[in-house]
Amino acid sequence: MKKLKVGIVFGGKSGEHEVSLQSAKSVYEALDKGKYEVVLIGIDKSGTWHIGAPATYILNASDPKLIKLNTSSQAVTAIATRGKTELISVSEGKKISDVDVFFPVTHGTFGEDGCLQGLLEFLDAAYVGAGVLGSAVGMDKDVMKRLLKEAGLPVGKFFATTQKALSEKFLKDAIRALGFPIFVKPANLGSSVGISKAKDKQELVQAITNAFRYDTKIILEEYIEGREIECAVLGNENPIASLPGEVIPSHEFYSYEAKYIDERGAKLDIPAKLSPEQIKEVQKLAIQVFKTLDCSGMGRVDFFLKPTRSTNSKSSSQTSSGQAGIFFVNEINTLPGFTKISMYPKLWEASGISYTELLGRLIQLALDKKVEKDRLKRTYEL
Repeated sequence: MKKLKVGIVFGGKSGEHEVSLQSAKSVYEALDKGKYEVVLIGIDKSGTWHIGAPATYILNASDPKLIKLNTSSQAVTAIATRGKTELISVSEGKKISDVDVFFPVTHGTFGEDGCLQGLLEFLDAAYVGAGVLGSAVGMDKDVMKRLLKEAGLPVGKFFATTQKALSEKFLKDAIRALGFPIFVKPANLGSSVGISKAKDKQELVQAITNAFRYDTKIILEEYIEGREIECAVLGNENPIASLPGEVIPSHEFYSYEAKYIDERGAKLDIPAKLSPEQIKEVQKLAIQVFKTLDCSGMGRVDFFLKPTRSTNSKSSSQTSSGQAGIFFVNEINTLPGFTKISMYPKLWEASGISYTELLGRLIQLALDKKVEKDRLKRTYEL
């Protein structure tokens, strides 16, 4: 049988560029080469697309501090032709390869926020993961939380602002409502890039300045003291949820360094020590989040489990230690990390789906979604 050509798209103009390279390396190594012919498409920090050779597509691949894309490889552009996506050499104007299905691991802005997904839709290409809408709302923490709140899902208190709308009144209102400490985040980034934990007003102002380095809109969130629980979702119309896991940071919070630089930055407890009732509850909530935000393919939903004293509340669940707790949705990641230490593949491994099988399922979900779209009429007939 002819092998399916899978284009792994990685890198990009995001603050999560280096994380994306690590994910791409792991995905490439785990893909079944007996089934798939892999095309490596690296996007540099200026937005140029390159095709790379497996042996040299990433430099310093074993060092997360020095890892970078090899931009000496051939620059390409993508075009749609005769129902295929072709990659054309920029310098020579000739076809280099074609792609049957794209596998984006472009975390962050311009790759996870609907921009790349819009381009792939324009190319009429099959691709792994959420579509334009799910990607966009899943990336924007402000819009995401408002939609989840509207759907009746439990979210913590938050404030959002742009640079122009920032005022002393906004700060006073946020401090009064949220109290300290306050988490400050760029609205449209992940991997904890640009996130700070402010313990007083001076630190809050510094944190806001830092967050605005990465996005034009930022979000201020209340500090929810509790366990950090994560649950993976897989599927299209009928998604399934994995066993949940717990992140136990050794840093003050689960920072970028804790996730990708410091090997001892956090302990991942998989599966999490939860009661059967709690496992069912968090799985149900994760699927509700996934569906509410119009996601497809994959997503990792992050929660806080806040302890409570009373066991009478309908929104409380029993912890393994006998204490009641309430789950709060923190966020969804529609293109979660795929490194060897990333939660998403690890959660599925604990749930009985190997890394290689997971990649195969995601590719099939992308092809299924494309078949469904191809059944739709693209033009209006009089």
